[in-house]
Amino acid sequence: QVHLAESGGGSVQVGGSLRLSCTVSVDTSRNYCLGWFRQGPGNQREGVASINTVTGFTYYGDSVKGRFTISQDNAKNMLYLQMNNLKPEDTAIYYCVAKEKGCYSDSWSNSLLFPSWGQGTQVTVSS
Repeated sequence: QVHLAESGGGSVQVGGSLRLSCTVSVDTSRNYCLGWFRQGPGNQREGVASINTVTGFTYYGDSVKGRFTISQDNAKNMLYLQMNNLKPEDTAIYYCVAKEKGCYSDSWSNSLLFPSWGQGTQVTVSS
């Protein structure tokens, strides 16, 4: 059973930065897709970024490209999301997710394909 636990959320002003962390209880030497989704007030869940644990290949949503960076530390079983130049529209609950069989360009942002979710961490960006 996969266990995911996020930390690092909080409140920040526009233009600020936050780093989210996720403890991941999977064997990252296997072909997993780890990622981050978010859900803002009144919005559907949105794929933010994903990373293939074997190749290190990454995917990003259009709204965060150039501002957010996903990374992993396999030795520590950790997943990170560095968020820079934050905007009010980034306000959301951020979830760490995992699934087997890697990430692919046509499916990495499909929340229905990820069976494992963390409890979420709130990020609030104020102007």
